[in-house]
Amino acid sequence: MKNFPQLLVLAFCILFISKTGKAQGYDDPVAYMSAISDPQHEMDQKYMAYMSAAGHGRRARKVEKLRLQTLQSINDTRYKIIALPVYKGDNSYRKSTIDYIQFCYNVFNEDYAKIVNMEEIAEQSVDQMQAYLLLQEKTEQKLKEAGEKVNKAEKDFAAKYNIKLIEEKTEFGEKMETASKLTRYTNNVYIIFFKCNWEDGQLTKAMNNKKITEAEQARNALISYANEGLQALTADSLRSFQGDPALAQQCKQSLMFYKKTAEKDIPKMLDFYLKEENFQKIKKSMDLKGNKTQADVDAYNKAVAQMNAGVNDYNQLNNTVNNSRNQMLNDWEKNEKAFTDLHMPYYKK
Repeated sequence: MKNFPQLLVLAFCILFISKTGKAQGYDDPVAYMSAISDPQHEMDQKYMAYMSAAGHGRRARKVEKLRLQTLQSINDTRYKIIALPVYKGDNSYRKSTIDYIQFCYNVFNEDYAKIVNMEEIAEQSVDQMQAYLLLQEKTEQKLKEAGEKVNKAEKDFAAKYNIKLIEEKTEFGEKMETASKLTRYTNNVYIIFFKCNWEDGQLTKAMNNKKITEAEQARNALISYANEGLQALTADSLRSFQGDPALAQQCKQSLMFYKKTAEKDIPKMLDFYLKEENFQKIKKSMDLKGNKTQADVDAYNKAVAQMNAGVNDYNQLNNTVNNSRNQMLNDWEKNEKAFTDLHMPYYKK
């Protein structure tokens, strides 16, 4: 029952073609090509609008309405081309285009739906974020390969009927290419940042629970991620995008914060936890003692004074780290958005 409207439209198209012999008069191969390529171009414009909105908003869930509109546009385009007749017994170009459009529909209906759903859990781990970004790349690659196939079919049709195609870069084509390159670049930089950000979250969680062993493991992992990321950012492919190094530099500053925190600040905080644990032992022993000597009291008071001084030092350092982290995260989010807004083409359809 869900497919009834689609089947009804398809049946109407087939009936219309069978009665008239052709949907319109397309004796001219150029007109026939335009009848196929024009609706397809409209469909591509909807896709570009979706890419642009997703790029500027980053989160796919926020532009879900546009994805559904793109699906409708793909369906409309498919019906238009199905309604066209076979050109002088040659169905190759028409069929290739219909297959391509159906493929696009499947991608937007299934793959992009998975992307939207995965977005909700992607930030739960590094593996899930990598899987999320990889799915984006694979989906884009599938669309690119499918587009190359239909372009070949168009060229073959043009060559067969002696049509000279003028190959030139259009503004729309350049925007599509820029959007694709930008998405790939920002994803590659983002995963470097995310690894450190996620591991810092694990470290903070362990510190809050005073699990020293887990905190030490997370600290070492954070240092490793930071060093790997700083090295990766020196590669030509990540150093800048179209000559703009802003995002890479912001990522580098974030990684330097994580590295400094893990190497210099966290050891001091962990040392305080050990001193606090030792003080609790001293306090417990003192409480259990029946007859306390003056030496016992003096030693205990000294331990209390050291503990109080340690608490003050710890609180100051903890506040400094937290404030610096918040500032770093704000800078990252602000600069990442500014970078994407600057380079992602704006496109509305």
